[in-house]
Amino acid sequence: MTAKEFDIDRAIPLLRKAVAPFPKAAMFQLAEEGFDSLYEQLVACIISIRTYDEVSVVVAQRLFARARSPEQMLGLEVEEILALIDGSTFAENKAPQIYQVSQQILAEWGGNLPADPEVLMQFKGVGPKCAHLALGVALGHPCISVDVHVHRVTNRWGYVQTKSPEKTMTALEAKLPQPYWVEINRLLVPFGKHICTGNRPKCGRCPLADMCAQVGVAAATP
Repeated sequence: MTAKEFDIDRAIPLLRKAVAPFPKAAMFQLAEEGFDSLYEQLVACIISIRTYDEVSVVVAQRLFARARSPEQMLGLEVEEILALIDGSTFAENKAPQIYQVSQQILAEWGGNLPADPEVLMQFKGVGPKCAHLALGVALGHPCISVDVHVHRVTNRWGYVQTKSPEKTMTALEAKLPQPYWVEINRLLVPFGKHICTGNRPKCGRCPLADMCAQVGVAAATP
């Protein structure tokens, strides 16, 4: 299909309206509930890896009911953390990771994480997606976090043409206006789950259909 001109400044307000009825992405929901420190967002992101948002939110809420700071987390045994995050995918790996990250934050940074994605990515289990999302949600730090939804949707639009989330992040950093860097994840996670789905996207109800190139769309629903 021939690429169309994609107007991101027109798209963003339409996306805001389109996703309003849907549950928020896990990290943004937790921030709205007050779990908005950089430490809490980092831990929540570790929990969320390969875990559905609806599970991630409940698990993070349960853990934060017991520990919301590195000091409080180290007051728990790894086995207690494991029990609290039960339900999260690979919880047996994430529990010691959370404990170790908490130790490092206290030992190396005195409990106060700097707003630096390179620092966050030094922690075991923390990649660019988690580091950027935690910084963006907690501090409004200008970072783009690319998950499967952001990668798929922006390529389907024809806004970027890349083969991996990592390359999508680089392409978006070069093209996407910075005021949208944090928000693009907040919008495209629910949009990608409920409208611009992986299989048979709901193009008939998409407010961006007139400017979407529909790259790779073999079949759509009304």
